[in-house]
Amino acid sequence: MSIDSLRRSARETVSGLPPGFWWLWLSTLVNRTGAFVLTFLSLYLTVELGHSPWFAGLVVALHGLGGIAGSPLGGALTDRWGRRPTMVTMHLAAAASAAALAFVTSAWAIATVVLLMGVAMQAVRPSINATIADMVPAHDVRRAYALNYWALNLGFAIASIGGGAAIFLGYRTLFVVDAVATTLCAVIVFLRLPETRPEARTDKAGEPVVEAKVSMFTVLRDAPFRSLVLLNLLVCLVFTAPWIGLPLTMADQGLSPSSYGVVIAVNGIVIVGFQLLVNKLTDKRSPVVLLSLSSLLFAFGTGATALAGSPVAFAATVIVWTVGEMIHVPTNAAATARLAPEHARGRYQGVMGMSWAVAGFVAPIAAGAIVGGPGPDVLWAATAAIGVLAAAGYFTRLRKVLADADTDRDTDRNGDGGLDGDTADSALDRTAKTSGAGQASVVA
Repeated sequence: MSIDSLRRSARETVSGLPPGFWWLWLSTLVNRTGAFVLTFLSLYLTVELGHSPWFAGLVVALHGLGGIAGSPLGGALTDRWGRRPTMVTMHLAAAASAAALAFVTSAWAIATVVLLMGVAMQAVRPSINATIADMVPAHDVRRAYALNYWALNLGFAIASIGGGAAIFLGYRTLFVVDAVATTLCAVIVFLRLPETRPEARTDKAGEPVVEAKVSMFTVLRDAPFRSLVLLNLLVCLVFTAPWIGLPLTMADQGLSPSSYGVVIAVNGIVIVGFQLLVNKLTDKRSPVVLLSLSSLLFAFGTGATALAGSPVAFAATVIVWTVGEMIHVPTNAAATARLAPEHARGRYQGVMGMSWAVAGFVAPIAAGAIVGGPGPDVLWAATAAIGVLAAAGYFTRLRKVLADADTDRDTDRNGDGGLDGDTADSALDRTAKTSGAGQASVVA
């Protein structure tokens, strides 16, 4: 592929999206560029404050536990308050938490602040995902999610490098910088991002249509979407396991921590360097095929870790499951947007976000227990089996419904990229059919 063709592909990948999306993209980049807390939290707790590794692990787990509560909270607020108010509020709450960590020192205070930070950081994600689905035409939604994910990883790479270089300033200084960056992100959203929550629909006579109220329980009664959430949970468990299991496995083989640092850095390098290319190659492909393929890549990449014996071999396994990550994340977010009615996008994204948060809480504990018990080979065999199971589940359970959703959007898309009323109600119709009721259940 020539340089000119690469440039042309890059231009095609980033062209045609509305200006509001790029302000959201910039806010994501700014936010992640200053994301120092989670990167250096365990070192701060053990090296600076003298807490035990056990306590550091518990505090990190509390961040994930907060995310389990924050995701549905953010989803509900996104639909009730609006996208922009939810983003601004939760960004400011996360900034306040980061600033507080620079000053609190007691164990209970640190644990409480990190828990609240987990709530705030996860609560903002449904509003971001719903905003992208609102403002981007349906045929470009997956591309937009991929670009936003690229910004997230680009910012994280900058934060990791910058934080490591600036650690001599002190951990507390890094936490203050994190708070400032997150506040700047909130300012960008407040000043430049328009509110995108869909306006109330009207009938042919111009009278407002009363939307069926959707609760989290209503969302969970949507059987196809419930399948998507459960399958994503399986994939998230596989994806999260290497972040705990890989350093333990490499240490078990006598490799140094610096070797692990180099190997895991491959993940960020591949995403930053090749996300746009992967998005170009997978554009317009069937979402079920992409979700199944990504699950198999996760299965093969993590499963092959049991066979690796050198840093190069471990890095090769990371490359495999990283490609799966680059395919899976935007495709799953786009599939969620496809299955959600317009007026409940926040709640659907919130329920989906819970699967990421649950995996972030459960997988580290399970991976550590398996490596410390039956051994690393059992962990990697389990992740391979779970990945294959997820791939089979996507292909057998969601092939028809996601294909139907694509057809509906191609047929019903209006000139502004929105959907007509029939398509917007499709998720509630699915809920009614799968629950055996005559109409979608309405829960205040």
